[in-house]
Parts: sequence; structure tokens; C-alpha cells
Amino acid sequence: MRQRLLPVLIGLCALAAAVGLRILDPEPVRKLRLFAFDTYQQIQPRPYKPAGVRIVDIDEESLGRVGQWPWPRTTMAELVDNLRKLGAAAIAFDVVFAEPDRTAPEHLLAAWRGNGIGEGVENALEKLPDPDRVFAKTIAKAPVVTGFAPNAEPNDATPRRPAGFAVSGTKPGAAVPSFPGATTNLRVIGKAAKGNGSFGLVNDFDSVVRRVPLLQRVQGELYPSLAAEALRVGQRAGTHIVKTSTGSGQADFSGDTAVAAMRIGRITAPTTGDGTVMLHDTGYVPERYVSARKVLAPRENPGIAKKLRGHIVLVGASAPGLRDIRATPLSAGVPGVSLHAQALEQMIHGDFLHRPDWSPALEILVLLVLGLGLVGTLPFVGAAWCGFAGMIAVLGAGAGSWFAFETWGWLIDPVYPALGALFVYLPTSATRFVMTEGEKRFIRSAFSRYLSPALVAQLTRHPEALNLGGESRELTVMFTDIRGFTPVAESMTPAELTRFMNRFLTPMTTAILERGGYVDKYMGDAIMAFWNAPVATPDHPVRACRAALAMRRTLTELNAAWRAEFAEQGRSFPGVAVGVGMNTGTCSVGNMGSEQRFDYSALGDNVNLASRLEGQSKTYGVDIVLSDAVRSAAGDGFAVLELDLIRVKGRQEPARIHTLVGDGDVAADPGFAALRADHEAMLAAYRGQDWDTAEAARARCAEAVAAGPAWLPDGLDLTPLYRLYAERIATLRADPPPPDWDAVFTAETK
Repeated sequence: MRQRLLPVLIGLCALAAAVGLRILDPEPVRKLRLFAFDTYQQIQPRPYKPAGVRIVDIDEESLGRVGQWPWPRTTMAELVDNLRKLGAAAIAFDVVFAEPDRTAPEHLLAAWRGNGIGEGVENALEKLPDPDRVFAKTIAKAPVVTGFAPNAEPNDATPRRPAGFAVSGTKPGAAVPSFPGATTNLRVIGKAAKGNGSFGLVNDFDSVVRRVPLLQRVQGELYPSLAAEALRVGQRAGTHIVKTSTGSGQADFSGDTAVAAMRIGRITAPTTGDGTVMLHDTGYVPERYVSARKVLAPRENPGIAKKLRGHIVLVGASAPGLRDIRATPLSAGVPGVSLHAQALEQMIHGDFLHRPDWSPALEILVLLVLGLGLVGTLPFVGAAWCGFAGMIAVLGAGAGSWFAFETWGWLIDPVYPALGALFVYLPTSATRFVMTEGEKRFIRSAFSRYLSPALVAQLTRHPEALNLGGESRELTVMFTDIRGFTPVAESMTPAELTRFMNRFLTPMTTAILERGGYVDKYMGDAIMAFWNAPVATPDHPVRACRAALAMRRTLTELNAAWRAEFAEQGRSFPGVAVGVGMNTGTCSVGNMGSEQRFDYSALGDNVNLASRLEGQSKTYGVDIVLSDAVRSAAGDGFAVLELDLIRVKGRQEPARIHTLVGDGDVAADPGFAALRADHEAMLAAYRGQDWDTAEAARARCAEAVAAGPAWLPDGLDLTPLYRLYAERIATLRADPPPPDWDAVFTAETK
């Protein structure tokens, strides 16, 4: 009875947690839901159908013809006048004209007066008309909608509202986005327009636009969006009618009056509660765009009238540096004006996506049905059959969600109910496994353990050490890992790979053990070892450095042998390299684990640092990376070069790191001494931001290494290190660092 009751209780707890998480709806849950809805649109985007909507695009060709942005207002007046003559039903600007024209006569006079221009030129400039007024007069003759940008910062600018609002039901509540300020057009321009709308868009928390507003509140007043106002002017309608949840017959469970729909002329657009239209994305459609260059030269483009007559025209920019880039479910970057165009197309065609009010309740119901079904049947029919039945149910729910999207445009989440059911299934089945089928296997596994020979000898003398616990002791810790292992492994059969690893690990382990080290563990092709425990070794940093050099020599011999053997078989061997990281410091060492299973191991920040240094061998292109503590403790008996000041992942304090070049014979060689002097000069100049001196010293180092000096050990190549500094110096020379630059490299990876 207990074997069945406990899994049921655990399953019910997991189900309650899954339902509670869905009700709270944190960001990860919303991300899953939006991922599903985005995937639906990526699989089946909205088919593009002409809707009488065009974008007049200020593209690169237009800038090449007219000149840099912003264009003179006289040019904008010409653009508007041409669109009027071409028969545009409405002309909406996804641009705000907040500043006076910089080419206005008064600005030109102020710039040139006193610089030698004659009185006649001044008089001529004074007689020229104001470009902003020319633009305003042209706007007054055309069905123009200006745009304004809502601001999160309060100001005194009040956008003009040419059309009124009528509300069916209670006035919309706080759900409608509200802004305390706005960036508006010049008064003379805004007053001349037939309409005025906000072109502010709504980003979700992942910066993707999935909804386009139809109305927003600025300084407490409702304003239409650019798309809504363009649709009103295009239909010659007079008023926007907002239907709220209290006036539409819909249920309202939010505690706040939500928007249900917006009627604009002959068209009614259903909205979400905050007054937005859910974007049914088509992606980029070239047919939607007409270059502004062609509008400014209609005689050169006789077919343009057919494209624009009777259309609602949105004027926006796609030229690099000008466009308002937005991410959508189908694209990482599109001009913001295209989203207003898509909202217009959806309203004209009546093509909308809906997230019904009842969809959250349905999703929770599906989760409950799946979860209770799993909890009720799993203890009786077994994990395999229950998992199969649950998979069928999940697939059915997903198919139903897709059918609802494809047929009615409903957005019902198929992901979280499925993951919630999995969240119930896993602990329930795991509990049942632990209590029944896997019990004996679990117990045998819990008491198995690996003991090294050195530890066995110590435990023979001191059996009381089997107790859990440890001590703080200064250790020198080493981590090693094979570089270039993947192509080698892929070229071998499993049996060959096993022999290869044994042949590699055996001499590497010997190099460690012969120099008094303790091999903590093997992790695939990696080794963790340390010195000064369990047996005290006073000169442990020196022994660890000697072991690292021995491992380099051993690997050189192994690579040569493997290349010869592969060549006899008619195959090529790419060779492998080893990355070694070492650090000396106080660690916690002893028997770590549980009462059932423990290993003799070391823990602590200094162990982690050794692991991080091993990873940095890839960054600097060397095979052995030492901490400053190892270098100092090992003394002057080794040839060492400083690599960098580095801030490794997980540590805030910079660490000075070095590479181990060779033993005392290498350190005493005059050639190495000369290289070390140039190397230290390079680092000093680099940290002092003297790029010329640093590059000169680096070049001397690279030249010395490239010559293949006799003192340079086999298996060590310092060329990648100096190539790295060449790239850094060139980058910093081109883009100098800030004044507080401390020359510390921050490692982003482990």
C-alpha cells in the first residue's frame, strides 16, 4: 500500500506546484507560451493579400537622390503634394517633425551673417518663404496624419487630437498604456494635419513586438495610434468608438475596465484588454514598399499612380541609421513602420489573432486532466504504459491547439500543459522506481566506491580516517584536459578509443605519482590531481611543476608514436595537446560525500581556480598555466613567462597567471633570458597603453620564437600567445580603452 500511496502523494504535490506556477505566470512560463505562439506563426505566417496599404520608404536610394536626413521641409512638401496628386487616400507619417527646418532662411542667415555674404544675398534670403509653413500649407491640402512619440518622461507637450472618442461602456481603465509626456510636431505642422496618432509600439519583456496599439493614453487623455488614425482619415470618418468589457457583453475578471474592440469608420477591430491588436505577422513583403525616390519623380515612374491611388500610405524609413528596428515573431529586425502597415492590413481584412478570455482556464484544465490521469494510473499500470498514454494525450492537446490557431486564429498554449504533465510524471515515476524496481540496484550503487592505492595504504594504518570530514591544508592542485580530442575520437572505433585513453592516461598518471602527486579522479579525458595530501610533501609546488613538464615530454613521445602507427595503417593522426592548470593555496581535503559513499578529495576556491586556469590554456594558446602562487612557491628553478592579469569566472579579484616554459636549464639559457626581457617589456608597455612600444617588443618575441631556438622545448609553441597580443594591441590601438582601464582580461568562459 505504501509503495502506491507515496507516489500518488508526491504526484499530487507536483501537480499542485505546476498549477500554482501557471496561475502566478512568471516570466519563464510566459516565455514558453510566447515561444509556442511564435512557432505557430513561423510555421504558417499570415499570407500577404493587398489591402490598399503602402509604405513610402525613405531608403538608401532615396537618400542617394535627395541627400542626408532630415530632408528639407520643402522636399517633404513635394512628397506630400505628389502623393495627393497620385490619389493617396491617407498619408500617415511615422516621423515626428519636432524641430524647425535647419534649411530655413533665418537659420541660414544666422549661420552666414558676418561671414562675407552680401546685402543682396541677405535680402534674398529674407524674402524666401519659411519651409515649415510651406510644408504646413501642403499638408492642409492633403489627407495627412502626423505622428507623435509617447514619452516615459513628463513634459508640457500636448499632442493635438483632431478626432474625438466615444466610449461604449465604462471608460477604459489602467490597462491602456499611459504616458506622462510626448514628442510632438511643430504647432504649425500639427495644426494643418487632418489626423494625429501615436506611433509608439509595445515590446514584450523579450523585446519582441507581438502587439500593435490602437490607442494609448497621454497625460490622461486617450489618443489613437498612427494606424487607427490613418484608417479613420482614409475612410473620412469622424470619431473613434471604443468598446469596453462593460459595454460589449463580455465578462471582465480583471478588476479593471478592459478594452474589447475599437470601431473606426466601417471597421471594427477586436483588441486585447490594453487596446492592442495581436500581430499576425507576414514577415517582410517587398510589394508593401514604394521607394520615396519614385514618389519624388513620378514622371520617371509612370506605374506608381496605380500602386498608390486610393491607398493608405505610411511614410517611414528603412535606410540604415534611420529605421526604427523592431523584432517580431518572424524577423530579428524590421522597420517599425511595417508593423503599423500590418495592423492596417489586419483591420481591413478582418484577419485577427485572439487569445480568448477563457484560454488560461482551459490550459489549467488540460493540465489537471493530464496530471490527475498520470497520478491515478501510474502506480497501477507502470511508468512505460503511463508515459505512452500521456504522450498521446499531449500530442492530442498540441494538435487541438494548432487546429484552433489555423482555423479560428485562437492562441491556446500547448507547451505548459505538456511540461506540467511531465513535471508530474517525473517525480511520480522516479519515486515508484526508487521504492520498487530500482531498490536493490540503488543500494549496491550507494556502497560502491573508488579508493586510490595511496589512500588504501593510509587507511590501513589509520582506519579511523573513514569518518566523514576533512582538514584545511595547503595543496598544489592540477587539472588537465586533452585538446583536439574530438576529431581523434571520431576517427576511432570504441575499442580503439578505449585503448587510446588507457595508453594516454597510464603514463600521465605515472608522471604524477612518481613525483608524489595524488590522482583524485578521472573525468573522461581529464585528470584532477593534487600534492601535499594525503601524504605531506613540503616541496609540492616544485614536484607539481616537474610533473607538468614530464607530461609535456610524454605527450610529445606519444604523438610521435601514434603518428607512426596511423601512417602504417594509411591514416593520418591529427595529434593531441594537453591543457594543464595549476594553483597553490589552502583547500579543504579529506573524505567527502555521504555515509554510503565518499571519496578522498579536495574542495575550495583554490581548487576552482586551478580548474579555471586549465580552461584558459585555450585562450592563450599554451599548454601549462600557473597561478602566481605556484610560480612564487616553486622558486627560480623553472623558466616561466607571465601571461596576463585575468579575472576568471566566479572570482572578482584579478589573478596574475604564467606559463611554464621549461626547467632550470631553460631558465639559464641566454636566449630565453633575452626573450623574457622583451616579453616583460611588451607587458609593461601594453599595460601602460604604449601600443607602439608594446608591438615592437611583441614582434621581437614572435621573431625569436619563430626561429625555433634550441632552448624551446619540444611540444611547446608560443606563437599563438604572441598572435593573441598582436590582435589585442591592434584592437586597443584602433579603439582606445576608457581612462579607468586596468589591463585586466575578464574571462567569459570557464
